Amino acid sequence: MKILYYDCFCGISGDMNLGAMADIGVDTEYIKSELSKLSISDDFDVVFNKSEKKGISGTKADVVLKKHEHPHRHLKDVYKIIDDSDLNENIKKISKRIFENIAIAEGKVHGKPVEKVHFHEVGAIDSIVDVVGAAICYDSLDIDGVYSSSVQVGGGFVNCAHGKIPVPAPATVELLTGIPIKTGLVDGESTTPTGAAILKSLADGFTNSLSMDIKKTGYGLGTKDFDVPNVLRVYIAEIEDKKKVDEIQYMIEANIDDMNPEHYSHLEEKLFEGGALDVYKTQILMKKSRPAVKLSILCSEDRVENMEEVVFLHSTTLGVRKYKVEKSMLVRKIIKLKTQWGDVRVKQGFYKGRLLKQKAEYEDCLKIAKDNNLELDKIYRQIYRQL
Repeated sequence: MKILYYDCFCGISGDMNLGAMADIGVDTEYIKSELSKLSISDDFDVVFNKSEKKGISGTKADVVLKKHEHPHRHLKDVYKIIDDSDLNENIKKISKRIFENIAIAEGKVHGKPVEKVHFHEVGAIDSIVDVVGAAICYDSLDIDGVYSSSVQVGGGFVNCAHGKIPVPAPATVELLTGIPIKTGLVDGESTTPTGAAILKSLADGFTNSLSMDIKKTGYGLGTKDFDVPNVLRVYIAEIEDKKKVDEIQYMIEANIDDMNPEHYSHLEEKLFEGGALDVYKTQILMKKSRPAVKLSILCSEDRVENMEEVVFLHSTTLGVRKYKVEKSMLVRKIIKLKTQWGDVRVKQGFYKGRLLKQKAEYEDCLKIAKDNNLELDKIYRQIYRQL
């Protein structure tokens, strides 16, 4: 398996991540070109410079604002900036996942529902660029997974929009819950909420002991100067292939017999926005032969509370059931296939290193069909002839 490995010996921030991605080989002109698709692109420039920290050479990424902005945005405002762009659907999905994780953490810290959370630093243009830039870089890398070391968070106190707060910041603590951390290497904030959210959203696992064959190394430079190199180190590496990945997920269910059927579409939309992996409905008969719907939601463990909140807010049920389920899946890889109409993402599934299945992404094929006034089936046939 080809992986991206984060060595966070001095933490991670959004700009350090962007610099590290450029340093490891993601084309900076491509990053800038994709970021220019955002509606706010006239308000910033992204500058990449080679420099060093404590003798370690790397890339410093800086977001340069062209004019004063109002940094306070809600999640829906950030989503609109992302959704209104011409970025591909995978980049949009990853960007929104990262911002949603930040919103959930901020909501817990301030005692507010996700939609009421005010984005301060993370809603500013430079943080939007850092998050969307991370999604752009991840989407462009030909990798099968992402892993990370334990995360150094620093120590002391830091000033933010709410005043002076301890390091790590409360939102960073929430984002790194369940993730191994280290503290106190430096006096200051070495991991920001944006950096923590990127790791939480992208990493498949956290370990300080991983046998790998390193192919490339990159360094993203931080802004602050510490007694140790303030850099984020990343590797592109090969690790032993696995026949499957086992993970624990949760199934959340509710039997509903008193809800307007037209409202299920909105409920499903909110569930998927909240991080549901799958949502489906089953027709059932309840007591006294009342027709009803069994709503089933599959999600990761860290999304259970959020799924329950969505169900209680947007359905008529008074309670839900939940239980753990185990999932086994093939090792997956996404390749980009060049066609006469442009690139199409193809998802592949491997078992014991052998390619078993591959499927063209529907959204890519649908866009080609609409743009070229072609039958969808014709596009699929051409793609599978090329595979």
